[in-house]
Amino acid sequence: MHYPRHLIATATAAFFLTLSVQAQTLPAPESVTIDKLGYMSTFPPTDAQRVDLSNSYKYPQLRWATQHLRELVPTRNIRRGNTPVVALPVAIKPIGAFAFEDDKGNKTTIDDWFKAAYGDAIVVLHKGRIVYERYDNQMKPSSPHLLFSVTKSFTGLMAAQLAADGKIDPNALVTKYVPELADSAWGDMKVRDVMDMTGAVRFREVYTDPSTEIFGYSWASGMLPRPPGYQGKTNIYDFLKTLQKEGEHGAGFVYRTVHSEVLGWIVSRATGKHWGDLMTDNIWQKLGMEEDAYVMVDSIGTPLQGAGFNATARDLARFGEMLRKGGEFNGQRIFDKAVLDDTFVKGGDREKFKAGGMAFRGGYSYRNQWWMLHNADGAYEAAGIHGQMVHINPAAEMVVVKLASHPVAGAGFTHAMTLKAWAALAQAVRQSGSKNA
Repeated sequence: MHYPRHLIATATAAFFLTLSVQAQTLPAPESVTIDKLGYMSTFPPTDAQRVDLSNSYKYPQLRWATQHLRELVPTRNIRRGNTPVVALPVAIKPIGAFAFEDDKGNKTTIDDWFKAAYGDAIVVLHKGRIVYERYDNQMKPSSPHLLFSVTKSFTGLMAAQLAADGKIDPNALVTKYVPELADSAWGDMKVRDVMDMTGAVRFREVYTDPSTEIFGYSWASGMLPRPPGYQGKTNIYDFLKTLQKEGEHGAGFVYRTVHSEVLGWIVSRATGKHWGDLMTDNIWQKLGMEEDAYVMVDSIGTPLQGAGFNATARDLARFGEMLRKGGEFNGQRIFDKAVLDDTFVKGGDREKFKAGGMAFRGGYSYRNQWWMLHNADGAYEAAGIHGQMVHINPAAEMVVVKLASHPVAGAGFTHAMTLKAWAALAQAVRQSGSKNA
């Protein structure tokens, strides 16, 4: 798919900072808070304060947009229903002051790391209790936040559970469920290759290069405004049909958002239900969530099953705690333990993972749309661009939810520091727990 050079240049200037940006060029976090910038704060907002779809993925407007997505694009609600809220016990500890060595060898603290990461919200659970919680940049416990690719991990577990239930055959061809993809890259691809992103499809995710297919996906889905004269696809399903095979299926892992959209399509075909309704019925209403969640949809109501989910930090912490406890929470089983063991304990193929070119995630694997660290604590996580994380450390009995609006999209820029912070948090909760023993 090719677009005129002037459109590429316009899109580049309008939407993404370069991923090679150096630390000294980043704005000070306190200089780009919503309060400081005054976005959407008067009635009506001035031109300088205005955030709409045309500038919502520029920076720092993105800091407002990640908390207000449903004011910019169509969405579908994910209801918490009328079930009682499951309270998260609170036992706040001085976690924020915990000091550790950062990725440059300097001393820092958890509070300083969170601020430097352009954090919007963080919740840390230890043994199911909130031991650290912080909200910045106008975030509140009730504020939903765009999760970007954390969405994929929900889709992946849905599919894995359906496979365990016999409703999806991972060894079947994708076309068993979605025959519309027969002439695309998925025409001869197995479902398992979709689940683990080892299917070969030409889809490049270079957030600084609008000639790559991530922009076609964003324009088709409505996530980005379409350039003048745009004549491409106007919904996700039609866009998926245009993508062709490149390479050998199963040869290696390569991270591609479109696999998550195909997997969501398979999930809906296997169940006859919309992704949002499955989230409502099978997860959100069963976990005793505090708030509704929502998902962005395209022009024909297709949810962005790889990038469009929005939820609050506390509700994500409940979800993470359910996983830590082996799939049970609020007196209900949400996922089979065997499904979680297959995903998080067994993990993906670590040799195939190397094909993805993510050297900064050395030693990781990827299975069912989750990242496994394969560290001594058996940690695993869901991750999204601009700093969204749900991190579970079973050995430390810890769940961390971090929501952010970092200027740099890709995780490679911040990952070394993130690993340091995870290790520090695990040490902090262990120490705080031992003092109460």
